[in-house]
Formats: sequence, C-alpha cells, structure tokens
Amino acid sequence: MTPSLSPAAAVDLRVQPVDDVLDRVERSLQLRLDRDTVLRKRRSIGGRTDRDTWVRIERRGFDRIGDQGWNGTEAAAVLHGVSMPEWYAGLAWRAPDEPAMWRADELELIARPPVGQGALVIDDPQLPDSWWKALNSSLDALAEQRTPRVATPDTDTITQDLVTATIREVFPEIVDTTVDEWMPAHADMTWANVTGPEFFLIDWEDWGMAPRGLDAAALWCNSLAVPSLADRVRRERRPDLESRSGRLMTLFYCAKVVGPHAHEADPRLAPAREAAARLVAELQSS
Repeated sequence: MTPSLSPAAAVDLRVQPVDDVLDRVERSLQLRLDRDTVLRKRRSIGGRTDRDTWVRIERRGFDRIGDQGWNGTEAAAVLHGVSMPEWYAGLAWRAPDEPAMWRADELELIARPPVGQGALVIDDPQLPDSWWKALNSSLDALAEQRTPRVATPDTDTITQDLVTATIREVFPEIVDTTVDEWMPAHADMTWANVTGPEFFLIDWEDWGMAPRGLDAAALWCNSLAVPSLADRVRRERRPDLESRSGRLMTLFYCAKVVGPHAHEADPRLAPAREAAARLVAELQSS
C-alpha cells in the first residue's frame, strides 16, 4: 500500500508517551539518557547523557520537510567563528504508519542556562559586556559564510514572497518590499536559544540564507518588553538593523506582533506599534 502523504497529525511531545523513542536513541547512539534531566517541549525533547553530552530529539511531519531536508543541526557543524555547541552524531528514522520523521542529534553539553524560559523576556537579564561581544562576533562570523540552505523562521521558509505578504498584510502602504541583501541566519533568535552569562547560540535546525538583519530583528522584537534591552540590541546590531533589509526585517517582526493575531496583553504590542510607524515612514521616504 502506498503510504499517505497527507500532513502528519499534530503531536504534543509534552504529553505523548516517548519511552520507545528514548530507548531507540539510546540503542542507536550507544549511550544512556539521564531521564531525570529530560526536557519535553511541544515538538522536541532534550536530555543529558552518561557521557556528558546532550541529545536533542525532534518529530517533524513530511509537510515541514522541504527539499533541503531537516539536518540543520548537523549542517551547522561546518560553521566557524560561531559560539555554538559542537555536533557529534545523529540519526533519523520514519515514524511507523504516518508521514512523519524522527531525528536525534548528540551535541556538546552546554551547562549554561538559556537567558529566557521562552522566546521573550520581561525582565532585564543584566548580561555582561562579554556576552554582547560574543553575540556580535558570532553573528558577524555567520554572515560571512555561505550555504545552499534557506532559513525557516517560525516554520515558514523565508522567501521574498513571504516577506512581501507578511508586511503588506499589515502595512499595505509599503509598496517596495524588495530584499537587497541575503546572508546566513540562525533563524530562531529567541532568548530561549541563547545562553548566559556566557554566550552560546543553540538549536540550529532551521538556519540558512535569509534577509540581512533577520536575527537582529528577531532578538530586538523579543526584547521589546524591556525597553533598555531592546535599545541595547539595536545599538549592538545597528549596521544590520539600519540597512534596508534590516528595516524590512524589523517591520516583518512588528507585523507578527501588531497584525491580525495581536494580543492586547502582549507587552511588546505598544512599542512594536510605535516602531512600525517610524519604519513605515522611513521606508516610504527612502
């Protein structure tokens, strides 16, 4: 029988039984997971091993696996000059009887905690200057490299059409949304994916080529609940954010906050609206 290629059923790994998955990973990678350290998120699982490494496990439906595959964490192993966990090994297999895949990657254990428990922060994390220096050197080094991969922020592959559609849905007065600079980006630049007080950038599964300023704009947007932090991101990444593509990426993320699905309780809403008004005026006059 030909297997169905319809989208895989939504699965929440926080509640789905996963013991068989963990057992398979242990057998295949010849390690033992410390079950007391296992962290379960909606789409991924992570845990410490008996050889002081970290294993990240993800389930992904066929509809979210494009032509470039989904080995982003492995592919990022070739990057240099970026503060990130070293990649050691990986495996992938098809989920039985459904259009979905599982993937596990064994990585260097980073003992430093994420700066945020979620994408954004609501309190100033008081990061040292050394953290900002490492952020800048890592993003600058990443921008100098090239890859055939295309970034996939928020599960959508970044394209010119996506940029145009996202911005014009909320800001139809922006006529020219042409991105004029593309470079590698992490594509999931949230406070949950950076560690502190020592900087490491983790979770590389969706990195690839993207408009200049994508990462800086994402981190800035996720800082808006703390104005001083958002200002620091803007100062540190000014060349990216003040480029034409950087302005478009900032407006791109503003559109996600203030658009049709805006939440009045979102602490980023008011500053995003203010920033969007300024950006619209700048882009119209440029």
